[in-house]
Order: sequence, then structure tokens, then C-alpha cells
Amino acid sequence: MTQEIERKFLVTGNGWRTIAEPGISCRQGYISTGGASATVRVRLLGRQGFLTIKGPTKSISRSEMEYEIPAADAEYLLEHLCDGRIVSKTRYILMYKGLRWEIDEFSGDNQGLIMAEIELDREDQPFEKPEWVEREVSFDPRYFNSALARNPFGKW
Repeated sequence: MTQEIERKFLVTGNGWRTIAEPGISCRQGYISTGGASATVRVRLLGRQGFLTIKGPTKSISRSEMEYEIPAADAEYLLEHLCDGRIVSKTRYILMYKGLRWEIDEFSGDNQGLIMAEIELDREDQPFEKPEWVEREVSFDPRYFNSALARNPFGKW
């Protein structure tokens, strides 16, 4: 089991695009959004499938266990067990000041939303925010991917 420590920000402008790796298609769905308990997510990232179990969020930390699964299994789970709770996006990876950032450009019902995530080693770890990072949304549950699957950004 690992501990995920993650901060999320809204993205402004396109400055990040010049330093990002090519994007990869991502579809993820939620078997359980658990509320105060576990969230169970299935993801198809490019041609790789993943099953992820996350514990409840405390501040910006939570336990996380992620397992690679066959892509065909991920497709089946997305189609049959997620009850339409699917988020589609393109994920871009980039390095900025020695740290890895993930930029998610959402599509479908979440079209228009672009978020940046950075995973840290500890909650108080200092880092420099890029100029394309806007408002932090780490503590706003509307921006959790599991919440976007139930209540998409385009319907706010």
C-alpha cells in the first residue's frame, strides 16, 4: 500500500503544452465512490488497464493501491460495472522544476475543464507553481474525478 499525497490546480492558458509529452487517452469509471470509505476505480490509460482502490481523503493524503489488469478486463468493467460513471480525458505528463506534473484535459460532459496534479512526498513539501497553474482545488470535492463522474463540470 502506498500513500498518495496530491495537490490539484485549475490550469489557465496553453503555456504547458510546449513542454508536455504527447497526450494519452484516458477513460476511467467508478465501481464504488465509497463516500467516507473506499473508492474503487477502473482505468484504461492508452492500452493499459488499471484497478485502483483509494481510502478516504484526509487533507491531501489517502491510501492507494493500484494494480495493472488486462485492457480487455478494464473495458469490461467500464462497460458493465461503472453504471455510466465514466470520466474521459487526455493526460499529459511534464516535468517542471524537477517535479512531475500531470495535466488532465477533460472531454465529454467535463469538456472545458483542465486540471494539473502534482504528487508530493509529504504534505508540507515546497514546490514552485508554474505560471499556467491557477487556483488550487485540492480541497474542493467537486473536482475529485469520482465527483466529476457523478456531477460533470459541464452541468454546474
